[in-house]
Amino acid sequence: MLQGARSAVRTSWVSVTLAAVLGVTMPLAATMAGTALASPVPAPSEVVATAGTHPGAVHDAAPPGHTAHALGVRRATASTTRPKPDAWTHASALVHVPAGGIAARRAPSSSSPTVGTVVATSKYYGVPIVLRLDAIDRTGSWGRVELPYVWPRRQGWIRLAGLAREQTFLHVDVDLSEHRVRVYKRDDILYSVPAATGAPSSPTPPGHYVVTDRVPFPSGGALGSFAFGISGIQPHLPAGWSGGNQLAIHGTDEPWSIGTSASAGCVRVSEWALQRFEPLLRLGTPVVIHA
Repeated sequence: MLQGARSAVRTSWVSVTLAAVLGVTMPLAATMAGTALASPVPAPSEVVATAGTHPGAVHDAAPPGHTAHALGVRRATASTTRPKPDAWTHASALVHVPAGGIAARRAPSSSSPTVGTVVATSKYYGVPIVLRLDAIDRTGSWGRVELPYVWPRRQGWIRLAGLAREQTFLHVDVDLSEHRVRVYKRDDILYSVPAATGAPSSPTPPGHYVVTDRVPFPSGGALGSFAFGISGIQPHLPAGWSGGNQLAIHGTDEPWSIGTSASAGCVRVSEWALQRFEPLLRLGTPVVIHA
């Protein structure tokens, strides 16, 4: 997992998927060791946009169940927590969590009971957190977010006054049943690549998350050349696990595991995929993991 590591002498933040690949808690320097991983040439099952299609399109069809309705910010009705593998045609509104964190409430009202605190920085690296607004109340004063690094997963309402905001048209769709990661811009698939997901004893937990960490590594190590820490944790750690519990999308020095259920919970992709994802997946990029 992503056990705390702000320097080369502290334990590396291998998320379920990060640490899952390592299998043990290791210093960051040790995590960086290794030999070259995969060739940057796309495998046949890695699909990208090509000439003759509209921008960002791919030749393989969107997975069953994909529709064109928006999953961007919507006016709140009932709470929605179940991940849905739908395309997002509208921008996602993002909010920067203030220093010191912010109280999350059960309803969009200062008098409503708190359900927890939205932490200000990422679990192990201390990076300022950017969250997706799942909904906005009718006054525009409150936004509903998923609390990062909390299990069981839960949502809460935060006051939006004074908070910096931005938006993104990108999101990541992790399909556990297909062992596949798709990166979308609006409703167009930019990339569709195979992935390794959690083993039966340590399954990757479905949920709505965001990217909270962007960590480069020398290629060839257990995590490949890059890791994207996300805002979820693994509640079902392997027996005897001594590392952290943060989830991530990262590379691997076991490329043969890609396309199978093999990790401690993280999502492993090829080096080719990491090179394409790295310039796209900024902090706050939504990540939906679903069966």
